[in-house]
Amino acid sequence: MTSEAPARVAENPGDIRIAGRRVLLAPHNCFACGTLNTHGLQLALHAADDECWTELVLDSRFEGWQGIAHGGIVSTILDEVMAWALVEHDLWGLTARMNIEFKKPVPIGAPIRGEGRVVSARRRVVEAEGVLRDAAGNILATSTATYVAATDDRKAELKARYELAFTDEATASAALGTPGGAP
Repeated sequence: MTSEAPARVAENPGDIRIAGRRVLLAPHNCFACGTLNTHGLQLALHAADDECWTELVLDSRFEGWQGIAHGGIVSTILDEVMAWALVEHDLWGLTARMNIEFKKPVPIGAPIRGEGRVVSARRRVVEAEGVLRDAAGNILATSTATYVAATDDRKAELKARYELAFTDEATASAALGTPGGAP
């Protein structure tokens, strides 16, 4: 986990990795992972072995009650890590249904980790589950979700629109013109 609160929510906004390879996407406005949304979470996501995870520290702009993250933000983090777990399987999907159990308040200003994984995939229906933990590993929230996978044509459109590419760190740094590959 992150040892201190970063200046921004994500350490490397837009830094998405799958199976150790960096995912390159055109800049986009997604509230959860987009680099263009200055009000968003800008999550740094990682995926491997059917799972996706992110580690972050929420600042006060995501507060509900004082010192506690808004439930919608908690839901967004869980939805994003579950949805990106699908991408490792070359599935792109829309959330059809999502259930969340809030176990403990999610603190503002403290390290948390969101994890999502694919539970099953059949035809175009994908089931996933997620968990949000604090730095000690305590469960703060859990979630299950059903995603409807995009058709092959729609998936091709999305890949083209977002300019999806996979690359290693050295290639990413050169392509983005930044040290370490951070956008």
